[in-house]
Formats: sequence, structure tokens, C-alpha cells
Amino acid sequence: MNSANSWQSVSMPYVTPRAHGEREAWAHEAAQHGSVGTQRLGEVSEVEPPAAVAKALGAPIGEPVVVRRRVILLDGRPVELTDSYYPVSIARGTRLAERRKIPGGAPSLLTELGYRTRRVVEDVSARVTTDDERRLLELDVPSVVLVLFRTSYTEPELPVEVSSMVMLGDGRHLRYQLSV
Repeated sequence: MNSANSWQSVSMPYVTPRAHGEREAWAHEAAQHGSVGTQRLGEVSEVEPPAAVAKALGAPIGEPVVVRRRVILLDGRPVELTDSYYPVSIARGTRLAERRKIPGGAPSLLTELGYRTRRVVEDVSARVTTDDERRLLELDVPSVVLVLFRTSYTEPELPVEVSSMVMLGDGRHLRYQLSV
């Protein structure tokens, strides 16, 4: 149960395809807390990925990937930075590579494209914000953030999405729930 100063976040809704017309996972979660969850889409382009992303996607050094960078907002205030990366072999020529919102979110589109997520690996760490993160999160002073690095796989073990999320740590609690 959530106290007034904590927020439990569960990953499953964020990697599960949404039903047609269903609100995106973040909007739904925020509404459950009496708030409005939105996002601001930034860069969508082909880039050379950071080494950790290339490794997670199994991409050779120098091979581009598609990135979608977003600022996640709660009641209009930035609370998270999310960069999601996709192999160009999957994303190029699809809505993943276009600078516009994806109805139902990326998991729904990936499923439509034949890449339904079957397994997710998440690594969580904490650190102090960088100068760019402080600017984007509109922070006056360095702050501790949670960093969640998520890799989504189809069967048989094909990595289709890597997301790196930098979240404000104030009152945030991540809860993991597995269904087998």
C-alpha cells in the first residue's frame, strides 16, 4: 500500500500491450494517484547507441539503432527521462522511427509487428544527476535519481527494446511482481 510520501511502481503494465483505446500505462498509473501523467517526445532518430545499449541489443559496434527520447511528466512537472532504443531492422520504416506518439505505446506496436515481449530484465541503480539531467528535470541542485535499465526480449531471446530511465528518487518505490 502507498503512503502519502511513497509511490509504488510496477513494471508489468509498461511492457504489456494495451487493449485498443486503453490509456497508456503512465497515464493510467498517474490517474490511480489522482494525478495527470503525460510525456513530451523529444528526439527520434537513428544514433550510435551507448556501449551498454549496444551490448544489450546485441548490436555490433558502430551499428545505428533507433532512439525515442521522452520527458515523463506528472501534473506538468518532469519526473523521469526515458530513452528507448530499438534495432533498426525492427524499427526503421515503422512508427517507432517517427517523431509522433504511438497509440497504445511501443509494446503494442512491437506486438503488432510480431515481436511480443516474453521476458524482461531490469537493472536498478542510484546515482547523482548529471548537469543535462538536472536541466531536463528542472532541478536547482544535484539530486539522487534511480536509474532503471530494462531489456525486453521476445522468444527465442531476441532483444527488441532497451530503455534507460532516470527517475526522481523522492518517494519512489519499485515493486517487482512476477507471473509464471
